[in-house]
Amino acid sequence: MSTVDHLVVAATTLEEGVRWVEARVGAALLPGGRHEAFGTHNALISLGPESYLEVIAVDPDAPPPARPRWFELDTSAMRERLAAGPALVHWVVRVESLAGAADVIELRRGSNAWALTVAPDGRMPLGGLAPSRILWRTPPPSTLLPDSGIRLVELRLSMAAPDALASQLADVDGPMEIVEGPPALAATLTVPSGPGKEGRLVVLGSVQ
Repeated sequence: MSTVDHLVVAATTLEEGVRWVEARVGAALLPGGRHEAFGTHNALISLGPESYLEVIAVDPDAPPPARPRWFELDTSAMRERLAAGPALVHWVVRVESLAGAADVIELRRGSNAWALTVAPDGRMPLGGLAPSRILWRTPPPSTLLPDSGIRLVELRLSMAAPDALASQLADVDGPMEIVEGPPALAATLTVPSGPGKEGRLVVLGSVQ
């Protein structure tokens, strides 16, 4: 079975995305690094030992990449969407093999190395509702980041034909709900409220 590796929040600038997430979870993100192949950079926060959240944006200091940027960051639709503010746009599942998968590329960021499914035009499967798949060559960031106490409670996926998505996710182990409705992706997180206090719930994304 594959598991939820990380959530992807995109933003017009990394600083804006970091502020947006930190204001909601009440914890600081850590600098990630640069992705030379895509001209982007990121920041990270732990969601426990199995998963994490990534904020990603175009790196203004990087040269234009030789291929379209991932997560549809080069498209006019995504630029328009992010002009209204950062958004949860995608999610990635961790697998033990990518044998038979299409559009697999090998990537590095600092000491991290991984293989990831990325379409040549940078588009996300089912507009971000279906996950990309990642095979870590080095320990996943979730095992290295300090524990923030934040946890993923549920990933809610909405689309007109939920059965088609459910069939694609048959091998994914995780707290998911797939419902019928307008396309939407939402993550419910539990965030620590302080010693002796019950954690509060935070929703990133839209819930139909």
